[in-house]
Amino acid sequence: MGIMRDELTFDADGPVLLVGGYGTVGAELARMAAPVWPLVLAGRNVRRGAGLAEETGAELRRWDLADPAPFRARVAAVATVVNDPDDRVLRAAIAGRVPYVDVTRWTARVQRAATVAALAAPESPVLFSSAWMGGVTSLVAAHLAGRLGGADRIDVAIRWDVKDRAGADSVEFMDRLGLDYEVVRGGRRHTVMPLGDVRRVRVGDSLTRVAGIDTPEQFTLPLTLAATTVTTRIGFSSPASTAALLAVGRLGFFRWGRGERFAAARRGLLYAPGDGGTAQLRVDVHHGHDTLTAMVTDPAGQAHLTAVGALSALRRVRGEDGAAAPRGVVFPEQLPHPGSVPGALAAHGVRLTVESTATGSGAAA
Repeated sequence: MGIMRDELTFDADGPVLLVGGYGTVGAELARMAAPVWPLVLAGRNVRRGAGLAEETGAELRRWDLADPAPFRARVAAVATVVNDPDDRVLRAAIAGRVPYVDVTRWTARVQRAATVAALAAPESPVLFSSAWMGGVTSLVAAHLAGRLGGADRIDVAIRWDVKDRAGADSVEFMDRLGLDYEVVRGGRRHTVMPLGDVRRVRVGDSLTRVAGIDTPEQFTLPLTLAATTVTTRIGFSSPASTAALLAVGRLGFFRWGRGERFAAARRGLLYAPGDGGTAQLRVDVHHGHDTLTAMVTDPAGQAHLTAVGALSALRRVRGEDGAAAPRGVVFPEQLPHPGSVPGALAAHGVRLTVESTATGSGAAA
């Protein structure tokens, strides 16, 4: 008897499948998507999703990605909002020609998954929208680059509100703070240590101390927008939290404290989710002598903002935003309608403000 495999089959009139659909981000996405499409919410423990399924009218299915039991469904599209370490959802979507979106992978997993997908030569869209906040950072960077006519340098500064709600997957970057990563600076690739290149950046009304972290947009934006320097940094709404994080980083905790033994201690430095906060990030795009600075603010918090990015990604792989659905492997900043970004964000209560600094000719208005 052969090995039983997961099977996702494309059905244009079928529901949209959300794997991890009743987690912190998944629940936000389900509530946004329910008025638009019929839904199937899948996860490890269906009892956790019962209330959300009743609220949204979604079907509830069990799919534990750590359990070899196969999963089968006929769906119009699939989004993974939970870690898929063995690429089960990805492989099943490609085999079934189902449009696919992922918003949970960190850089190394994006690189591997993009290779897996490219080797499979998918005929349906495979959108890796795992840049910060479900690809919102990449969409905003592409929007600014489109206005400027290009992007030489892109700087992203994230202000994490320690009072905000957060799922355990949301702080997975804590597990990567002991690993050096690759960035592009001045057109050349460099390997850097996490939590380096510390700056003070004004994010909204707050001067925030931020330090470098490994995020997927630092891998994709040099490839897709031809930017010669891309840097993403993070800081926290609590200066004490930022200072503590940098201090334990200097002590080498994230290097000697790797592995499952110290996982709770690593994540405990940040994972203490509150009742809710405000998600804020700043994107600066420089081209020639001109700069555009965007401030993104979501009063509903980072889970909501990530879900906004995921919903936008689903609409685009389904060809619902005024452009044909892409084919094969794509990243959010490649899709051909960056002018829709402000409207797409505003429709969900996300504020985007853009300021221009022009020291040469050809500045964007």
